[in-house]
Amino acid sequence: MSGLTDVPGVLVGHHQRVGGGWASGTTVVLVPGGATGAVDQRGGAPGTRETNLLEPENLVQRVNAVCLSGGSAYGLAAADGVMRWLGERNLGFPVGAAPHEVVPIVPAAVLFDLPRSEWGNRPDASFGYAACEAAASGAVAQGTVGAGAGAVVGSLKGGIGTASEVVNGFTVGALAAVNAAGEAVDFTTGRPFAADHEVDGEFGVRWPARPGSVPPAGTDLNTTIGIVACDAALSKAEARRLAVAAQDGLARAVRPAHTMFDGDTVFALATGARELPVPAGSFADAQRAGALDALCSAAARVFARAMVHGLLAATAAGGVVAYRDVWPEAY
Repeated sequence: MSGLTDVPGVLVGHHQRVGGGWASGTTVVLVPGGATGAVDQRGGAPGTRETNLLEPENLVQRVNAVCLSGGSAYGLAAADGVMRWLGERNLGFPVGAAPHEVVPIVPAAVLFDLPRSEWGNRPDASFGYAACEAAASGAVAQGTVGAGAGAVVGSLKGGIGTASEVVNGFTVGALAAVNAAGEAVDFTTGRPFAADHEVDGEFGVRWPARPGSVPPAGTDLNTTIGIVACDAALSKAEARRLAVAAQDGLARAVRPAHTMFDGDTVFALATGARELPVPAGSFADAQRAGALDALCSAAARVFARAMVHGLLAATAAGGVVAYRDVWPEAY
């Protein structure tokens, strides 16, 4: 399993600039066939766009893409490029009789990485458009790419990570831009807090058994943003439960989580390719809830694993050292 794109119908693309006064970028998750969307936001410093429409009581049910970007509030402009790319392909919410009369539905969230670049160097609409052009269904690049280009987790370089699993025949995947105020590693041992979530040696490292030391990254303004997706047919309320559970995975991976200096935001996408079991009888609702609960448990696990992947795959940028620099013997 390679990550979020293991969910059929989900594409991921990155665009970033690293070096020459830059360390920032944008990641776009495209669902050309549409997907039921939801969101869960925690922490005290969010930067988001089009999240209110994901509330279960509101009109629009399906989204066309999710845009994750660096650049703090400035980086929300990257979603303009995603909308342009989708609009050129007649993908969006129909508002007229002609095929091109659509409004692309593109929720977005940003993370704070401004200190990693020279002032004024931040993603704009061209980053969102380029990330769409790069979107594909294959293996997802991880580490210092896309929205993770300037990410920092605690005292270490963060980055993009992804993971997936199959539960009861459904595929659940996650992608995280790891950029938390809290630490992701126990510096007394060198082990990430969520190392115990590893499946079949996926992290590909030999865990160190020694302390590590590194100067603080110099900012408490962060925010982890990400996406959890599955191929089940879910309502917006059910999809939101996936996003809520994924936040639990985030909290397993960093300490502390959801602080006043984070704006942790997780989107959920349900492509609807497969129906949940539809039992009959007096306990039908409880049985469906049980099937959903299994997906939610998986969402927490895959998001925690994605967080570790983002930490381990990151390389130093913007003056911040990476895990591989502090514990090189792990690789």
